[in-house]
Amino acid sequence: MATGAVPRHQPVLLAEAMELLAVRPGGLYVDATVGLGGHAGEILRRSAPDGRLVAFDKDPGAIAHARARLREFGDRVRFEHADFREIPERLGGEAPQGVLLDLGVSSMQLDEAARGFSFNAEGPLDMRMDPTEGFTAADLVNRLPERELADVIYRWGEEHASRRIARAIVETRRRRHFTTTTELAEVVRRSAGRSRRPGLDPATKTFQALRIHVNRELEGLGPALERMAGLLAPGGRLAVIAFHSLEDREVKQTLRAVATRGFRILTKKPLVPGDAETARNPRARSAKLRAIEREVA
Repeated sequence: MATGAVPRHQPVLLAEAMELLAVRPGGLYVDATVGLGGHAGEILRRSAPDGRLVAFDKDPGAIAHARARLREFGDRVRFEHADFREIPERLGGEAPQGVLLDLGVSSMQLDEAARGFSFNAEGPLDMRMDPTEGFTAADLVNRLPERELADVIYRWGEEHASRRIARAIVETRRRRHFTTTTELAEVVRRSAGRSRRPGLDPATKTFQALRIHVNRELEGLGPALERMAGLLAPGGRLAVIAFHSLEDREVKQTLRAVATRGFRILTKKPLVPGDAETARNPRARSAKLRAIEREVA
């Protein structure tokens, strides 16, 4: 990729998310995980001429790419290098008309081997969404006791071969520490056995588990969603896109609980990508979109 170039990007469930957010001219909107700015750009177009957007992301690389993509919107967009859990403090008391939260890892992060998210290309075993803080996936697999490592892989990856995988990792690291994604993927594939789902790489669930643990992706997700909902203006909407069952379960349960306190659920069943979208973007296939609206008093 050329220096300074903005990566290609296909925002997931774009039309569906815009419809559920009911974006209209004016007002304040929040993209809680701006990524490469695909959803954010559409929000800004639909809220023209005077709608504003605050774009959050804990990944400084994503913020840089989104700035470049959204430059045309000038001061209608403000960027915040921060985790979505910090949104209430960063908004300064303003009530948004809509908040969009797109959970999980972005295509940019997966496609950049140097970030260490993908088992398909060799890169350092990092996986941090914010590379300026916290421990890496290499720290986990090289230091965690076998039982704790197995628990992480089972809890966050729902991997039934977690104990076998953890044992193989510990046996391997006695000879050499893991430093790259491909080293780890090879050991996981060899110990995990054939995936129960056709076409699913045996390393998928372990890499998901390590990524979730490294980035604390599900830590405090439910309370964070409740706080975001509480920020909304009357008639404001919160839309959330989840990509795996653990995320979606937390989103579903939280939105149902919130709906008993002055909100209504807009999606009795989650919206999912159609055949055309998954053909264009296979990474969208597991996405689920749910939304609620704050009732007008």
